[in-house]
Amino acid sequence: MARAFATIAFTPAVRSQQHRKGSADAYAKLLSDDVVYPDELGPQEIDFITARDGFYQASVSQTGWPYVQFRGGPAGFLKVLSPQTLGYADYRGNRQYISAGNLSGNERLSMILMDYPNRRRLKLWGRARLIEGEDHPEILDQLHDPSYRARPERAVMITVEAFDWNCPSHIPQRLTVDEAQQEIAALRRENEALRAETSAMRATLARGTPTLKGTDQ
Repeated sequence: MARAFATIAFTPAVRSQQHRKGSADAYAKLLSDDVVYPDELGPQEIDFITARDGFYQASVSQTGWPYVQFRGGPAGFLKVLSPQTLGYADYRGNRQYISAGNLSGNERLSMILMDYPNRRRLKLWGRARLIEGEDHPEILDQLHDPSYRARPERAVMITVEAFDWNCPSHIPQRLTVDEAQQEIAALRRENEALRAETSAMRATLARGTPTLKGTDQ
């Protein structure tokens, strides 16, 4: 856990709960000025992010209500532009513009990225900047997936302020259709290989079993 994440997440109210429940001392070292943790995304985080085909994003409204939505797309649509910068193309959906409206008034957001098959979870906190397509089309070209026919309306650029890897406990193992098909294909290949091996062994035994001749007494 990075110190930046603890600094953001461990508010006085959270620290009060930690004291009540007995975990305050264990987490106190993360808030020490003497402790230095990397707050930039490293190779592990970058590989994880670029392999995802979706994430959960939370923003905060003008009235203080959180809003969580799922963002999906082809693997790698959330792009790592630098160790502290992420970006993705924002396409027109149902035109409610709840996230866009929230982020225009409060730039803070949080994200959870899931790897269900391997039971891994990465939490990210950052600040978002909305860039409209007509203002900077070159940025949209950088983030847009050309295989997707729709044209994005804007880019969402995120400056990462903190991240944390969660414990895998209670994360269910789930597979997408593509992932399930890959697993099934692997099992079929293994089954075919075992069948071929069994057939070869039977053929060898059938050809090579000698007939024992009796000896004269």
